[in-house]
Amino acid sequence: MQKPVDFRKDTNAWIVQVWAAFLISVSATGIGIVYMPVDAWAKGFLGIGFVFSLSSSFTLAKTVRDNQEASRLIAKIEEARVEKILAEHSPLK
Repeated sequence: MQKPVDFRKDTNAWIVQVWAAFLISVSATGIGIVYMPVDAWAKGFLGIGFVFSLSSSFTLAKTVRDNQEASRLIAKIEEARVEKILAEHSPLK
């Protein structure tokens, strides 16, 4: 039986675009917080909120990815189990 080919590799252009967008958005937000005309405690509060939002979005993305990979692995195991059962109980034997 042939193995399915996995074509889910991102292109270099996409990877550069994603990293550029991330760096620009983080830099722009950080600069905006630094130059905002408010007290230092307000800037600190916004900075902490920004860092927490950033870290929680990374955690969410990792969790979604891990759950998707786990479900794909479980599906592959189930498929292999069904194929084994069908091969063992073939009426043509």
